[in-house]
Amino acid sequence: MAKNLFVKCGLVLLIMSLAACGGLRFSQVTPEAKDFHPQTIAIFPVEIVGSNEEARGSVEQIVAGVLAEKKWFADITDTESLNRQLLANQELRQTMSDYLSKLRTVNFSDPDLSKKMGNMAKVDAFLLVSVDIWNYTVEKGDKVAKVSLGMKLYEASTGRIMWKAGHQIADSYILLKPDLSKVARNVVREMIDYMPH
Repeated sequence: MAKNLFVKCGLVLLIMSLAACGGLRFSQVTPEAKDFHPQTIAIFPVEIVGSNEEARGSVEQIVAGVLAEKKWFADITDTESLNRQLLANQELRQTMSDYLSKLRTVNFSDPDLSKKMGNMAKVDAFLLVSVDIWNYTVEKGDKVAKVSLGMKLYEASTGRIMWKAGHQIADSYILLKPDLSKVARNVVREMIDYMPH
């Protein structure tokens, strides 16, 4: 009798914990995304919110690595490759600068600039990533390693946003701090699973 009660309680706790872990903090897919199947994608330089500059390189590599693991795209232009293209091509650099300026100041994805960038960089989609939180902190008395990211996927030919998401993980610890890059990899993996492809 006690064994059955223990098993039932264990199952209830397992189901509740799985339900609590499911899903992203935020994910929105446009209706047009069902017909959006890009073959090539470029990862823009990561945008840093606050003073988390040390996260930039790690997150850029993690995102490129997770996308490569998925094998959804014929070609992935990682941030380093895109930066090399920008250095070599003044027109692409100016177009991207103008595009991002409009996107950040008035939240407008200019379709003409987007299409021009897509043609010059030879990509079907752009992935913009932001690091919102990257730190060790204390929450409700528990020490946690916390990473919060945002992602937006744009169709290059039209400038339309196809998907946007935000997610965070707070990994608690007692003595040994978890590596924030490992926490970030888990965040990215969970987010990418929701990305249209």
